[in-house]
Amino acid sequence: MNLPSQKIKKDIATMPHRALLRASGLKDEDFKKPFIGVANSFNDIIPGHIHLNKLTEEVKRGIKDAGGVPFEWGVPGVCDGIAMYVEMRLSLPSREHIADNIEIMTLSHSLDGWVGVTNCDKITPGMLMAAGRLDLPSIILTGGPMKAGKVNGKKMDVVSDFEAVGQIEVGKITQKKAKEIECGSCPGAGSCAGLFTANSMACMTETLGMSLTGCATALAVSKEKKKQAYETGKKAVELVRKNIRPRDIMTKNAFYNAVMVDMAIGGSTNTALHLPAIAKEVGIELSLDTFDDIARVTPNICHIRPSGPYFMEDMDKAGGVGAVLNRLKKHLRESKTVNGKSIKKIASSSKVKDDEIIRPLEEPFYKEGGIAVLKGNIADFSVIKQTAVSSDMMKFLGPAKVFTCEKDVLDAVKNKKIVDGDVVVISFMGPAGAPGMPEMLTPTAAIAGAGLKVALLTDGRFSGGTRGACIGHIEPEAYQGGSIGAIQNGDIIEIDIPRRKLNVKLTKKEINKRLINIKIPKRKTTPFLEKYRKEQLEK
Repeated sequence: MNLPSQKIKKDIATMPHRALLRASGLKDEDFKKPFIGVANSFNDIIPGHIHLNKLTEEVKRGIKDAGGVPFEWGVPGVCDGIAMYVEMRLSLPSREHIADNIEIMTLSHSLDGWVGVTNCDKITPGMLMAAGRLDLPSIILTGGPMKAGKVNGKKMDVVSDFEAVGQIEVGKITQKKAKEIECGSCPGAGSCAGLFTANSMACMTETLGMSLTGCATALAVSKEKKKQAYETGKKAVELVRKNIRPRDIMTKNAFYNAVMVDMAIGGSTNTALHLPAIAKEVGIELSLDTFDDIARVTPNICHIRPSGPYFMEDMDKAGGVGAVLNRLKKHLRESKTVNGKSIKKIASSSKVKDDEIIRPLEEPFYKEGGIAVLKGNIADFSVIKQTAVSSDMMKFLGPAKVFTCEKDVLDAVKNKKIVDGDVVVISFMGPAGAPGMPEMLTPTAAIAGAGLKVALLTDGRFSGGTRGACIGHIEPEAYQGGSIGAIQNGDIIEIDIPRRKLNVKLTKKEINKRLINIKIPKRKTTPFLEKYRKEQLEK
């Protein structure tokens, strides 16, 4: 097999290249082995990544034991929970940056294959995008969920903190109680403990066939995760030797299966951003209509935080993604995986260990899947996690309260200017408008914590931790002339999730007249954000 590294290993012209590699520690025997890159997104900021160096050592050990040579480098990452509200406009753009990082390192150094060691929100999709783009043999190791925290015997996670903000503002809890939540909700290493974006994308990675079975839900601190890291390293060498590439695995059928699992488990609405972007890198179009079509025929069989009371550790004990696949096995489409088994074989050999955590299809939590796509005169497309919406909010009619930044929403909650029945609109928060399309967990969680019965619309996006009647990803965005930018205080908004409708009670003529005089809020940006805005406007 003609591996990319062969030119470096044998040609006379590449003798200087070999000299440099010898300076990095390679011996004669190493030039006979596959060169395997290890893209390690370790840092000591993100809780989901603080343990990745230890896992990476196991990956490298597996590569060596399988007869390969590992080459490790660093990949950046943004912790959405830490960046949220303060400055998280860089988070979504970092996804493309991560894909570029891997393209730069793998191609510049003639690597034969690579392993992505990842865990959190944009890092995992960025790595999957790179896998599809480069089509070099590759495999992903997701670092595993955090254990749920405990405060006075009650399980909690980071969303408990976000919702406590609203509870403090309206006097529902004391500062002392808030400090207890802050100190007890996030006990250590791992991606946040619910089915938020990081863990949703880990489940998508496993379903797409790009990680080992069980990888998505095995806890970060478990012995199983360490074992998976070693096996992932070994598997990377095998994939190179067998010339199995991501485009052999991430097929149209694989994306169909991933969306189906997403709907069944009630994953983050951010999957509707990431899966289409990954699919695009392998030349597949994955529309939001596909999400909605699959949601209508796929029942929601898991009720993991924030939709329900269970945590990722509960899902793992119940059988993980394999058990979900088992429930769906009659509806899955055939696709390959890095395991060497088809997705249907994995589904058949997996077992459900808890019928309440992962319910039978005939006894779902909801008849439809997690995500609904709403359309109307406000949006050509918009997305809501319908399984996290209470039954009395599935249809909603109310007056708009319009904002263009999150801080103003928090101030309005604190000053009781948002009341039951309102529809909070946060506009100019899209990819070009913010720029960077930040998540709105801070205001949505504050509203939930305050106990307000309101809906929320934005052309930005929501964290996987958001619950309630929160509609995001509104297209077109306000910055590019979208109708959301025309909405004013007092306009009546009509939401009908079962009928997939989202409208403002204005005529087309009234909307167009307002858009002519629209005032775009001025925001401080950076060169990186300006570059991202320009790319969005050129699409």
